[in-house]
Amino acid sequence: MKPHTVHRPGPARVAALVATAALVLAGCTSGPGEQDRSDPTRSGPDQSSGATGSSTVATDFNEADSMFAAMMVPHHEQAVEMSDLILAKEGVDARVTGLAEEIKAAQGPEITQLQAWLDAWGVEGDGSHMDHSGHGDGMMGDDDMRDLEEATGAEASTLFLEQMITHHEGAVEMARTEVADGRNPEAVALAQRIIDDQTAEIQQMRDLLDAL
Repeated sequence: MKPHTVHRPGPARVAALVATAALVLAGCTSGPGEQDRSDPTRSGPDQSSGATGSSTVATDFNEADSMFAAMMVPHHEQAVEMSDLILAKEGVDARVTGLAEEIKAAQGPEITQLQAWLDAWGVEGDGSHMDHSGHGDGMMGDDDMRDLEEATGAEASTLFLEQMITHHEGAVEMARTEVADGRNPEAVALAQRIIDDQTAEIQQMRDLLDAL
């Protein structure tokens, strides 16, 4: 992916440009080649602390940062939903339920952090309206979620692992794009943590599949 070209507008145009970026994000019409609509000198409307415990939310961001946060919120939310589904079942391998608990514990606070950034940056929408068909970003479709909900016992254990591997692989790719193209240091750091943690979990899940 080519880096976004950053145009630095004058102070009089900052508000309009930020509003335009939010509308573009909400409509999901931005492409990798379009210009960056953020201003590196912009101060966000909120300096409240996020889930990581930092005293301020860094407000220097570009379109890659806002897209990463907006897309990762529903992505993480679905991972938590998948984990809740498997935890509600009986007869699931204890190693699988343990992994589901770990996923919930890690991704819940990250959702809070990501949403705090979107709020601080004045970006509306969380990416949930976007088309996730084809599993290009690892998101499960309605049929996939229904299959997981209806599965039982050993079948549920296997299906959860197979689906979550695909889900994690999509998250890792999204995070790699953020590391390559993002500007906000906190968002880039979170993306790198997602790469590290979920790559390790992918291997753990593959090992579990072999052992089941």
